[in-house]
Amino acid sequence: MTSREAPVTPSRERPRRVTDTIGALVGTIRGRIVIAFLVMSAITGVLGLSAASSIRRADELVSQTFDRSLMSINYARAAATDFAGMRSVEARRWVITDPVARAALDERLVSLQRLLAEDLEIAVARAQSDRATGAARAAEQAVSAWTGARAKLSERDRGQAAYAELDRHAAAAEENFDLFINYTAGDGFIYRQQARAIVARETRINLFGTLIAVLLSGTVAFYLSRRIMGPLADASQAASRIAAGDLSGTMPAGGADEVGTLLAAMGVMRDNIRQAMEREVAQRISAEDRLADALETSREGIVVVDETGRITLTNRQADDYLGFAAGTLPPGSAIADLAPRDGTGPGSLARALLNAADEHSELRLADGRWLRISRSATRSGGFIAVCSDITLLKEQEATLQSTNLRLDTALDNMSQGLCLFDAAGRLTVVNRRYCEIFDLTPEDLPLGLSYRAVTALGSGGRDDPHPDAFALALAETSAGRASNTDFLHLSDGRVVAVSHKAVRGGGLVATFEDVTEQREADARIAFMARHDVLTGLPNRAMFGERIEEAVAHLGRGNPFSVLCLDLDRFKEVNDTLGHPVGDVLLRAVADRLRACVREVDTVARLGGDEFAIILSDTERPQDAAVLARRVIEVVSAPYDLDGHRASVGVSIGICLAPGDGTACDKLLKNADVALYRAKADGRGTWRFFEVEMDISLQARRALELDLREALGRGEFELHYQPIYDFRTQRIGGFEALVRWRHPVRGLVPPGEFISVAEEIGLIVPLGAWCLTTACTEAMRWPDGIKVAVNVSAVQFRDEVVVEAVREALSKSRLPPGRLELEITESVLLKDNLATLATLYALRRLGVRIAMDDFGTGYSSLSYLRSFPFDKIKIDQSFVRDITNKSDSGLIVRAVIGLGLSLGMRTTGEGIETEAQFDRLRCEGCDEGQGYYFAKPGPARDVPAIIEQWSSGAKGVSRAVA
Repeated sequence: MTSREAPVTPSRERPRRVTDTIGALVGTIRGRIVIAFLVMSAITGVLGLSAASSIRRADELVSQTFDRSLMSINYARAAATDFAGMRSVEARRWVITDPVARAALDERLVSLQRLLAEDLEIAVARAQSDRATGAARAAEQAVSAWTGARAKLSERDRGQAAYAELDRHAAAAEENFDLFINYTAGDGFIYRQQARAIVARETRINLFGTLIAVLLSGTVAFYLSRRIMGPLADASQAASRIAAGDLSGTMPAGGADEVGTLLAAMGVMRDNIRQAMEREVAQRISAEDRLADALETSREGIVVVDETGRITLTNRQADDYLGFAAGTLPPGSAIADLAPRDGTGPGSLARALLNAADEHSELRLADGRWLRISRSATRSGGFIAVCSDITLLKEQEATLQSTNLRLDTALDNMSQGLCLFDAAGRLTVVNRRYCEIFDLTPEDLPLGLSYRAVTALGSGGRDDPHPDAFALALAETSAGRASNTDFLHLSDGRVVAVSHKAVRGGGLVATFEDVTEQREADARIAFMARHDVLTGLPNRAMFGERIEEAVAHLGRGNPFSVLCLDLDRFKEVNDTLGHPVGDVLLRAVADRLRACVREVDTVARLGGDEFAIILSDTERPQDAAVLARRVIEVVSAPYDLDGHRASVGVSIGICLAPGDGTACDKLLKNADVALYRAKADGRGTWRFFEVEMDISLQARRALELDLREALGRGEFELHYQPIYDFRTQRIGGFEALVRWRHPVRGLVPPGEFISVAEEIGLIVPLGAWCLTTACTEAMRWPDGIKVAVNVSAVQFRDEVVVEAVREALSKSRLPPGRLELEITESVLLKDNLATLATLYALRRLGVRIAMDDFGTGYSSLSYLRSFPFDKIKIDQSFVRDITNKSDSGLIVRAVIGLGLSLGMRTTGEGIETEAQFDRLRCEGCDEGQGYYFAKPGPARDVPAIIEQWSSGAKGVSRAVA
């Protein structure tokens, strides 16, 4: 900048920038359009403001004409009315002489005077002209004069003279009231005329302004047409030539606005198109070369046939499909010459191409390959065929069809109904079982049916499904949640379980299962869980709940009693008449017990032939005794059971709550203790619980506790009693007898703990220990010496004796022929078939089976016929009384003869004297056992006993009990 140039200040620079901006805006089409619209908007705004101002002035005049004038007139008339009322009251006041009435009129006069003053004040304030205001104020002064004159009058001024002054002021007031009303009405008319004049003037002005606005708008439109439409038409013609492919013409010159810019851009575009076409020609030549390479390397066979049926182009793959080596197909060959007449062989593709009627077809070549042929016609009348090898796809389709067939078979044979819905809630799969469950046909369930429609069909239309039921079911089972299950109750009473589960990729699978039978079975199971199946009575669990309920009501003063019942001689009925008859008897007893109690009482079957009763509201022990007596009488009456007549008794134990306890277990225990006492006292009676009974029971319980720990502490030991063989005159074996050496009680005999061990289930591990110990110690004896072990009926009932014998023989390595198992007839009393199966399993192990205590049971002969025992042991009760003339001797002889006939050895038990020894030997008994030979002793005494009886002597060093 030179010294002569003045610096450009910001204040000068800002107007220059604004001018440049406006000039640039005017030079563009957008700017011109914006300016045109701004001009038209300004004209419209001026016209609108003028019209709004005129309307507002007219509104004010109308308001003055009507609202204010009418209100002023109304208040003037109200003031005149008030004044007339004051005059009337004043006239009446001079006539009336009653002081009270005069006082009331005075009050009325004061009120009218106050209202008159208010109306006059408002009327003066709303007057719209000076003359109206003057009339209003003159009326106000006349009223004031009348009021002042009335106040100066006294009682003595009554008469015509007194009213003259008042009438004069009243006439002046009324005249001014009329003037005020007339002036106000005239003002309203004047204002109306002014309003009409203003409206007429503004109407003329707005019409003139509108005409000017129309002329200005036409001028702006003409200007825009001259400056915009012409150049746009030139640009449109140039674009049409370019679109038609004419790239040689010249582009019209344009200005500096957008149209000029558009024309310049179209010229550039024309040049670019020309260059692009030149490049495309070069690229097409190159693409043809690449296409030839692609055809040769393509896996698709391509055949081009012209309109005369001659092949014009094939690739390497098509030559192979047509049965030619690559490049050996003669050019211009007719496709009809390549097709064999029978349609087989290498030329089958040519025949298929020649005869194909569809655009798409499939063909299997002679070598087993499958081709998919796609034909498309050419403009010249020929066609192009594309042959794709779909052999792998065909194999996959066959596999898929086989899979779908298996899937359809599986779906149709499912026990559950199944519906599969896609992500949109449309049915995609449904099986036959679903139609069967809801009594529908496949036509009722077309694929694509909505979830809501399927649900409505399944529910029979009874419940309107929720509009968003599919979304709700999908949300409940999405995000890895477990499938939910609902239950649908059909009109025919069936129950269907409905389960939903979201599937991958969106969608939902719903399964339907008819669970009616399952529900019924669950109900039966629930009933059976709380009731006895045979009698329908509450079982032990439900009986305990009833006791807990009764205990809960003890605080209300409701004592109760518990009765435990056990049938007498029921086992005899079962053994003689069979279990089915025994079941009938139990049901009959249950019916009689129900008849003996009230509805508030409870009868339950605890198991077997044990029953129990809860007697509510037992105020006195005599109430329980009365019920016990009635139960004994009713239950003991004879029964007619399917043609069999039977009788049983009942023993009852009674305990009272809360005296004998307040807990369920305690009450049942005490009632059971009383029941034991009733049975011990001869049965067929009842006993109340006493503390002494519990003491004896506790002693037995202590024995049980010690017995449970005895096996673990090694307190059991085996003693062995010799078995003498009469034929060989030597010891043939030993019977193992278990003994319990208690640290406090000393040596406990088997009669005291064996039955307890059977009741508490300890006999099974104890029996297994006895077998293992006896076999192990027998291995130390000379060969040929057997060992006999007693087996309890409980071991047969639990079916563990076979495994125990197998394990004992395996551990001890004792030959099975040296082990002898002794069982009593009670083993065969229950579940005879299962017991026989166990006996034959033991026989297959190679061990010997002996029947112990023969002759003391019910059906010994039938047992001997059902299983071939190896030995019969004659009970010691027969041996003890054996003489030449006694019945026992005859029985012994008969048993020995029976064993000889059946091929079974016989053993006489309980030999204590030489006479018994000689008699059994003379009768032909095979073996003998008893204190005559030796008392049971520990294993260390076995060698001495064998040595003592090995010489055949029978009286040396014998211990006789």
